[in-house]
Amino acid sequence: MQHALRPRIALRPAPAGPTGPGPRPRPRVRSLIDADALRVLHRAARVLLGDLPDLTDRLVAALQELEPAYRVAVESDPAATWQEVHRSLRHSVNSLLDPRGNRDAARRCSWKIGATRAEQGLPLDALLHAFRLGGSLVWQGLVEETSRSAPEDVRLLVHVAADVWNFVDEHCTLVADAYRQVERQLAWRRENRLRLLAAALLEGTSRIADLPEAAEALDLPEQGRYLVVAVSGGSPAEAAGARASVGRGARVHWHTGVEVDYGIVLLGDGQDETAIDGGPPTGARVGVGTAVPGLAAVGDARRLADTALRMCPGTGGTVRLTEHLPTALVISSPDLATALADRVFGPLRTLEPADAAVLLDTLATWLACDGSAQRAGERLYCHRNTVLNRLRRYEQLTGRCLSRPTDVVEITLALAARPTL
Repeated sequence: MQHALRPRIALRPAPAGPTGPGPRPRPRVRSLIDADALRVLHRAARVLLGDLPDLTDRLVAALQELEPAYRVAVESDPAATWQEVHRSLRHSVNSLLDPRGNRDAARRCSWKIGATRAEQGLPLDALLHAFRLGGSLVWQGLVEETSRSAPEDVRLLVHVAADVWNFVDEHCTLVADAYRQVERQLAWRRENRLRLLAAALLEGTSRIADLPEAAEALDLPEQGRYLVVAVSGGSPAEAAGARASVGRGARVHWHTGVEVDYGIVLLGDGQDETAIDGGPPTGARVGVGTAVPGLAAVGDARRLADTALRMCPGTGGTVRLTEHLPTALVISSPDLATALADRVFGPLRTLEPADAAVLLDTLATWLACDGSAQRAGERLYCHRNTVLNRLRRYEQLTGRCLSRPTDVVEITLALAARPTL
C-alpha cells in the first residue's frame, strides 16, 4: 500500500558508435508541465493526509468486502488491522510529498507488514491484493480531490501516474520478498523442530510433556502400536526403494541420519512385523524391530531395529527381529557373546584359519538341516560321510558332544554370534 514519487529523467538518445551506443546522456531538467503536475499532486496529497482516518476506514471496509483472508483478520483483531492499514497509508501519502525523505521509513513499514503477515499465516496473494487495493484507493482519492478543487488540473495527474504505480509495484515486490524470507525461516524452524522431536523419540529421551506435541507434529497418535525400521547401506536409489517398500500401506515418519535412516511405523489393527516389506533384495540393509506400545516406547523400538540391522549381511537384505530372537539375544550383549564364542570355538584357534572355517561352516549347515548329514552334504557338495567326519573332528578338538542338548544350544548361540564378532 506504499506509494511514492520518484523523479523522472528524460533521456536524449545518444548517437550510436561503430561498436554500440555512445556516451550516457545527461539528465535534463523537468519541464514546466512536470512542475505543474507535482504541484497538483502535492496539493491533493496534503488533503488526503489530513483525512487519513477516513481513507483508512474506506480501505479496511474494501478489504473486508473483497478479500476473505483479511475479513478474518479484521474480525479477529480489528484494532491491530486498522492501525496497520493507517500506518501504511500514512507512509504512502508522505512518500508522495517527499519521496526521498520518506523512502526508508516506507520501505521498513512494508517489510514489517510482509514479515508479520507471513508469521500469522495470511496468504501472500491476499497481502499483495491488499497493497494494490490501497494503491487504487489512494489514486482514486487524488483524482477525486483534484476534480473537486481544480477540475482543470486533473489532466496533469497523467504525468505522475506512472511514477506512482511503479512505486506501488516496488513495494509489492518488497512485501513479497519479506514474506518469502520469513516463510523460509518458519519452514526451517518447523523442520528443525520436527527433527528434534523425532530424534528424541528414537533416542528415548522425550519428556512425557513433549509427547502430545510430537504426536501432532509427526501426525501420529500418541497411543498405538509402533515399530521402528532401520535402513542403511546400498546406493541412494536402493535405500530409497527400501524406504518406499516399508511405507507401502503404512503410516511412516522417516528420520534421516548420517549412516542409518529410521522409519517410525504405526501398525494397524491386526498387523505385526510381517506386514513390513523391505522390498526386493538389494544392497540396502533393512532391520525390522518388534512392536512396542505407544510413542513413549519408540526408543526401545529403535534399539530393537538396530539389533536387527546388525544381523543383516553386508551384501544387503531384510532381517526381522522376531525371526532371529536367539541371535538377537546373543548380539545384544557383545561381551557375553565373545565369551561364549571363546568357550565354544576357542580350541579351533590352533588350526589354520581356512581349516577352522570349514569345520564351522559344516557345523552351521548341519544344524540348519536339522541334524541331517545327508542334506548337509548336498548343500556343501560333499558326501555325508565327509560331513560326519568333520563333526567328529570338531567334537574331538573341543570336547563337545553334538548329541548333548546343552552343547547344541551353546554351539547354536555361538554360531549366531559369529558374524557380528
